[in-house]
Amino acid sequence: MLKVGVAGVGHLGRLHARVYSELESCGLVGVYDADAGRAESVAEEFGGSAFASLDDLLSEIDALSVVVPTTAHRDVATAAMERGVHVLVEKPIASTLDEARDLVAASEQNDVVLQVGHIERFGPAMRAAARRLVDPLFVEAHRLGVFVPRGTDVAVVLDLMIHDIDLILSVVRAPVVRVDAVGIPVLSPTTDIANARIGFENGCVANLTASRVSREKVRKIRFFQRDAYISVDSLRPRAQVLKRRDLPLEFLHRIASGEVEGGLEDIVDFEDLMLDDQEPLKLELASFVTAADGEHEPVVTGADGVRSLEVALEVMRQIG
Repeated sequence: MLKVGVAGVGHLGRLHARVYSELESCGLVGVYDADAGRAESVAEEFGGSAFASLDDLLSEIDALSVVVPTTAHRDVATAAMERGVHVLVEKPIASTLDEARDLVAASEQNDVVLQVGHIERFGPAMRAAARRLVDPLFVEAHRLGVFVPRGTDVAVVLDLMIHDIDLILSVVRAPVVRVDAVGIPVLSPTTDIANARIGFENGCVANLTASRVSREKVRKIRFFQRDAYISVDSLRPRAQVLKRRDLPLEFLHRIASGEVEGGLEDIVDFEDLMLDDQEPLKLELASFVTAADGEHEPVVTGADGVRSLEVALEVMRQIG
């Protein structure tokens, strides 16, 4: 059984500890946090030990969740990988592209797994929709959040938009050729609302909006392809497919011209996709454990994390 630990047990790190304690495929050895009292509290709640230092924890485990502030990702994750410990590092993979590439290099040099915590890949609506996605030509994403002071030390691009950047890059397998973006601070010193338009070499265009000054949460992404429109609502959660029926082109022209009566329901089939109720974080960490055991490649690789960060940083550069 894989022995796992968590570095950083704030709000999200505590959830990692809880999930590891519930998985049958691994054992939670312990946690480390700069706040010793917090580490002791989490260890008492979910089992394992509160380690006095990161080095002490690394000497006892096979795999580690890195849930420390982004600025410390490289140092903590590199220390783990140099000890032969597999790493899941929360998103974004690092603060800079150089740091992100250093992590990928450390993973390769030490022959260990590096997975990035882009949890939206594991949401039930997105997992159901992914099976229906074939070469989208246009993508529209809206990710809106209610303002909370925690997290406003980073721009909304790295806080929220990067989730949708990762999702889109995982579906549109073509190089990014153009990024245009605007954004402004509203309630904090950093960008609170941003819009980006991303163009791909294959002609696909993605339009993304992220905001943390909304009065309600919104987590919607829509994919348009030649014969279908696929809508994903991660909050409800819900995934719906509107697929054009195999109708003669002449019939479509007759509806468009008004020669025959007809509406959307006459030319498309509506389908609500069946979703499961599995917890995304549990799926993500279980997948990391099996990847660390050598059963498959990580769902979100270090290279994926670098690519998402590269686009996110370009969006921020465009905003200025």
